[in-house]
Amino acid sequence: MAVEKNGSDAPSAAAQRAHAPDTSAGVTLMGGHPVLDFANTVAWRTDPDRQVERVKGATAWARWAVAAGLLTAPQSAALQKASAEEEAEETERQLAALCRLRGLLWPVLDALTEGEPPPAEEWDGLRRVILLARESAELPAAFPLRWQPGTERLADLGHTLALQAEALLAGPGLERIRRCGGPGCGWFFLDRSRGGTRRWCSSGDCGNRDRARRHYARSKQAAR
Repeated sequence: MAVEKNGSDAPSAAAQRAHAPDTSAGVTLMGGHPVLDFANTVAWRTDPDRQVERVKGATAWARWAVAAGLLTAPQSAALQKASAEEEAEETERQLAALCRLRGLLWPVLDALTEGEPPPAEEWDGLRRVILLARESAELPAAFPLRWQPGTERLADLGHTLALQAEALLAGPGLERIRRCGGPGCGWFFLDRSRGGTRRWCSSGDCGNRDRARRHYARSKQAAR
């Protein structure tokens, strides 16, 4: 795996591959939960100069949902067909709603990983999105009780993600949510390591970049 030379902060080849835009179903999923993978659909999130959208357009989101385990392949195909038949303006509105949900999740998850209370404005926005998702979902008369959002439109995918976010933020794995320590990365993941010491979205990407920086720093110090 290629690493940076001269202590540069430029992404390694492996990191570029992991964070590069991907509009197919083969998106790298390393969050350990669909909501975290959803939050990770922007590469280099905390570095404005390198931010990149990894999933673009209705078709790409429908395929991403299959990769993330939120839709079956037939459901994805039906969603793509429905999006193609909708007015372009309506499709854009639903895409914007997806991105808005993602933008609400970022500061909430950032606050969680930093041990801080969530920012009031984004928290209220997320609460409203979750309530809308519940209103739009079915609640079958069966046990266990479980909200069942639709699967026909991009808006339904947003409702699914909102309800999944509610479950994640109320669940037992809350204390295992981490943010990658790589400068500029900002990706989230569930730390399932035995000692709870995982630091990187991927040891081969951001972890490798950190090792390269530290190696360069030691080499430079020894050369003085």
